[in-house]
Amino acid sequence: MATPNSALRAVRMGMLLSQDDFARAVREAGARVGIPNDANKRLIQRWESGATTAPRPVYARALEDVTGLPIESLGFTGTVPMARVSDDGRGGHDMEPGANGVAPAASAPQAVPQASSRNYSGVWLSRYEYFSSGRDSAFTGLHYVVVLQHGNRLTVRSLPGSSDSPLTMDLEIDGHVATGTWTEQTASEGYYRGARYHGAIQLLVEPTGRRMTGKWVGFGKEFDVNTGPWELVFQDASTNKATLAAYDRRPEA
Repeated sequence: MATPNSALRAVRMGMLLSQDDFARAVREAGARVGIPNDANKRLIQRWESGATTAPRPVYARALEDVTGLPIESLGFTGTVPMARVSDDGRGGHDMEPGANGVAPAASAPQAVPQASSRNYSGVWLSRYEYFSSGRDSAFTGLHYVVVLQHGNRLTVRSLPGSSDSPLTMDLEIDGHVATGTWTEQTASEGYYRGARYHGAIQLLVEPTGRRMTGKWVGFGKEFDVNTGPWELVFQDASTNKATLAAYDRRPEA
């Protein structure tokens, strides 16, 4: 059974795009970067369902242009094969299963995680604190994020209107503990001038399942290791377009 690509779906939903809209954006990005493609809704569905585990290069570059994220952050598990180019210069479709039913570019089968007894999908408020040595002061980072769950894995992506610094997290739930990694691309016009920061995070899930609190760790501007508090607070279980649009704004401090 294919494992759904929750990361890509979360990114698309965080951009408030339908599958048709996302396919159109991929096509437009291909034209913009000079590598036309014929992305359509069915292709997006194959990516998100996990039926296709690796986009061909013609799509990979367009995906990076649309999302602003490296292809490695978009949840694909297979190896990106070399592009086949047709006579008109257009790239082919993603790899499909061959005669033996096995896709040439697919990775080895992945173990399916045991399902969590609770579903954490929905909109959450992310809040973390950090100390800026350059400004000699403490600051708080706030984002509304979309959380999508598959088994014991949580994919977290910030809504674009909630901050100028996109945030991503990939967590695994084990009982009442969530452990994983975080990445934040700081605003190009902000204090950190577009620097990309990343690190590890561990959170304790409260019995209500409506709040997670813990600590982050990561490298600072001077390549020292920093840490601080982080929490996720549940807002809404819905992930439909209207709900995401309602939270696509700056959280109140």
